[in-house]
Amino acid sequence: MQLLLATTNKGKIIEMSEVLSDIPLTIKTPADFGITDSPHEHGETYRDNAIIKAAHYFELARVPTLADDSGIVIDALKNELGVQTRRWGAGADASDQEWIDFFLKRMETETNKQATFICCLAYIDASGETHIFEGECKGVITKTLEASYLPGLPISACFKPDGYDTVYSAMSVEQKNSVSHRGQALQKLHDFLRKR
Repeated sequence: MQLLLATTNKGKIIEMSEVLSDIPLTIKTPADFGITDSPHEHGETYRDNAIIKAAHYFELARVPTLADDSGIVIDALKNELGVQTRRWGAGADASDQEWIDFFLKRMETETNKQATFICCLAYIDASGETHIFEGECKGVITKTLEASYLPGLPISACFKPDGYDTVYSAMSVEQKNSVSHRGQALQKLHDFLRKR
């Protein structure tokens, strides 16, 4: 079965592919279908935006499609990130380095480093039915980047999940996928696909 990953974020493509690697899927990206435009993410929730993205790419490619919408809620920065995470601060067009530099600078003076990562996946199957899978992970923001990170996922280098001594991106693939917000949601999708 073909599965279109409705994203151009290289880091997300890698993470999604890793969790789904033992399922007989042919992973595709928008580029494989010559799709160059992306939808306007105007939803008020992660679920809204995930569905908007999945529906957009499904309509263009007509194959099962998986879209992710995720973000981080920072306790000290009420209503500042959330569904706007990647478009917040330095902006959607900022490089990973520009974005994370702005973020860490903004967090310097905050004493409350608590944060929650949230992920919502929207999977549209071959019949056009939409299925939702969600995950959440609480933790703290570190003062500096503590590891390298996958392209498109800079905050993973300064987010340390509760109960762990390392940031997301310093974990093994297996450990991160068992702990992270996206890993949790992907595992639910994985189990759903295996049963089918």
